[in-house]
Amino acid sequence: MNAWEKNIRKVVPYVPGEQPKEDGIIKLNTNENPYPPTPKATQVAAEFDMDTLKLYPDPDAFALVNVLADYYGLNSDQVYVGVGSDDVIAMAFMTYFNSDKPILFPDISYSFYSVWADLYKIPYERPSLDDNFNIIASDYYKENGGVIFPNPNAPTAVYTTLDIVEDIIKHNQDVVVIVDEAYIDFGGKSALELIEKYDNLLVVQTFSKSRSMAGMRIGYAMGNKALIKALNDVKFSFNSYTMNATSLVYGVEAVKDDEYFKTCIDKIVKTREVAKKRLTELGFTFTDSKANFIFATHKSVKAKDIFEKLKDEHIYVRYFNLPRIDNYLRITVGTDEEMGKLVEALREIVEE
Repeated sequence: MNAWEKNIRKVVPYVPGEQPKEDGIIKLNTNENPYPPTPKATQVAAEFDMDTLKLYPDPDAFALVNVLADYYGLNSDQVYVGVGSDDVIAMAFMTYFNSDKPILFPDISYSFYSVWADLYKIPYERPSLDDNFNIIASDYYKENGGVIFPNPNAPTAVYTTLDIVEDIIKHNQDVVVIVDEAYIDFGGKSALELIEKYDNLLVVQTFSKSRSMAGMRIGYAMGNKALIKALNDVKFSFNSYTMNATSLVYGVEAVKDDEYFKTCIDKIVKTREVAKKRLTELGFTFTDSKANFIFATHKSVKAKDIFEKLKDEHIYVRYFNLPRIDNYLRITVGTDEEMGKLVEALREIVEE
């Protein structure tokens, strides 16, 4: 080992879902939206003044912050935007989790949480979900340095009801509690209504799923103004210009076009419910998904075998070789046509 290597920070990185390069695939492995963004984004793209790209974008993301604040009935000082919810949560880890006490998040959860904790040298514990993949609220009553959990959870798709979410917040008012709501638009009730009641609550959402803008990288957080100011202070100490000019413009249009937003959600939810019925007929069982994906296992065929055989058919789903979930597949809800082809491929596999 070279002497300089001793001072390099070493972490085990997050592994994102596979991004295959070939044409003609059915991509159901990264929870992207199968429908395009609002047509209004196409219109503003055509009208976008490319000459503005020679200038830095607005560091305060004023237009996007304000349209989000208006949409959710908040003040602008209660909203923070960042480069996807991953960037927002990474900033939140740096901002709020600075105690010697461990932060808490579920053992089966978004795997980036442990990566950020290791990167920033934040101690953590992972209370186990119950046998049905539900959060056990009482596991979060103990002393800690902060709490974060997704709702609905990923990769399980399980939604935690608002009374349980509030119970966890209520028992942790001396630390920051982050509710990661990347999938909340597909089912369930947001914890947003609790931010006026609890000044330690931060709610994080994203444009990547329900607003069809994974490629634009827009995430946002909502909370009381002291939380948001602290988050902005860290952001401006890290990189003042986090949001690019086109993301800001397209993001504003996505929020304004509420009708299109809700139409796409309705289509995905209907497709999800039909897919559940068809998967049940093939011998699959799954959690009651409230997300844009289904977390499924088969009664007699191993998940890894199904994953590999689907891949041979150019159909990509997500397989996690991890304890407790190594016999499950996470299947993103695609279009009706894509889900139909998936079901037919699964039928052939399970009938072999």
